[in-house]
Amino acid sequence: MKLAYWMYAGPAHIGTLRIASSFKNVHAIMHAPLGDDYFNVMRSMLERERDFTPVTASIVDRNVLARGSQEKVVENITRKDQEEHPDLIVLTPTCTSSILQEDLQNFVDRAQLEAKGDVLLADVNHYRVNELQAADRTLQQIVQFYIDKARKKNELPQGKTEKPSVNIIGISTLGFHNNHDRTELKRLMADLGIEVNAVIPDGASVHELKNLPRAWFNLVPYRELGLMAANYLQTEFNMPVVDITPMGVVETARCIRVIQRVLNEQGANVDYESFIDEQTRFVSQAAWFSRSIDCQNLTGKKAVVFGDNTHAAAMTKILAREMGIHVVLAGTYCKYDAEWFREQVSEYCDEILVSDDNAEIANAIARLEPAAIFGTQMERHVGKRLDIPCGVIAAPIHIQNFPVGYKPFLGYEGANQMVDLVYNSFTLGMEDHLLEIFGGHDTKEVITKGVSADSDLNWNREAMAELNKVPGFVRGKVKRNTEKFARERGFSEITLEVMYAAKEAVGA
Repeated sequence: MKLAYWMYAGPAHIGTLRIASSFKNVHAIMHAPLGDDYFNVMRSMLERERDFTPVTASIVDRNVLARGSQEKVVENITRKDQEEHPDLIVLTPTCTSSILQEDLQNFVDRAQLEAKGDVLLADVNHYRVNELQAADRTLQQIVQFYIDKARKKNELPQGKTEKPSVNIIGISTLGFHNNHDRTELKRLMADLGIEVNAVIPDGASVHELKNLPRAWFNLVPYRELGLMAANYLQTEFNMPVVDITPMGVVETARCIRVIQRVLNEQGANVDYESFIDEQTRFVSQAAWFSRSIDCQNLTGKKAVVFGDNTHAAAMTKILAREMGIHVVLAGTYCKYDAEWFREQVSEYCDEILVSDDNAEIANAIARLEPAAIFGTQMERHVGKRLDIPCGVIAAPIHIQNFPVGYKPFLGYEGANQMVDLVYNSFTLGMEDHLLEIFGGHDTKEVITKGVSADSDLNWNREAMAELNKVPGFVRGKVKRNTEKFARERGFSEITLEVMYAAKEAVGA
């Protein structure tokens, strides 16, 4: 196992807990040591929930290790069944329960004999998958469980809804702007005359899952969550899957056109071209902004994009295709789905980086010196060290990424939000000069360490004083160029002479 103090995706049990706590009246039992139940605090704080998170930790302590945990786990399941009366209890393994090699399926079978609700073991390999993969698998497992249950009881509804309808799959708790995206997608479907048959898992009841096959198609807005469930429904019921993320005006239009084709293939007679034209030209401000003087001032500026597959790929396309911004690097931490990401962004950026090592992306940003970063909260911290502005577009997230106001990333209103995010993420026009005039960042002491902690160069007092005279908005670049010059020539200390030589070498 690799020890990491910053992770882009959490361990597998976090993904399972996200799905279980998204459904209505579903309780999760987590078999883990004391301290692993931070999910409850995280969900309550970030989602600003008014209710208790429906997750109980069945603690592994010294008594459990001495006597075994079967009785304790079964007792916790049956107790919660009696107290909460949930429709479903999900038992999620953790790395600890895997190390102990406990037969959790046997625990579930025993508890099911006494529990009135359903009891299910999350079938996830905690050594091989991360939070995102586990969430995807758990959602598919729950959907399949209730489809099979309805089929055995002969309660599976037959036929499709009278009007065109959709299942929106993948909206979950702790998802990046998921609540806002759900509202925007519902509005978009209503504008298209499409009924929303179900939104899963967030806010859904497990009893509704048997009705999923009644929809005309499934929409999966996020590649990380929902594809496994949608593919299962496609295999079982021949339900079409639309997995295009409607982020930005171009991709939103492409998504709508695929929906149009899917509906017409099933006997509908819809034409959404006039809707797309009106939204693109008059409702969304993104198309207008791309032709405005403000956006022209951004043309050719360098940007780095990094995040999950969905948001990093979509933002790369928006920047390069819709706004004329030069994406020097596009990257993702979803290593398990790297081939899809490369296919999506290869024609829109100079470099592609697939890595879950934060230091690697930090060093790439320092090397490329972009005018702006679009990444996660971790890239935002890197940007602060390098004096490079950063717009947050993907998880890992902070409470600021759960705004109280309405800020979707998807649909035509989402395209407007993208315009604001991009424009406000760059250092604009007179901003640097005003900072100089009013004593802004130029008064700060320069950070002498590199982004990585392996710098072996020292700056003497005279060189440091000279560096602090350099205007703040270019100081980081001067520092990095000087250190690069010194390393190439084997200098261990940077003096005034080295600084002047470096300046002459780069012609600055």
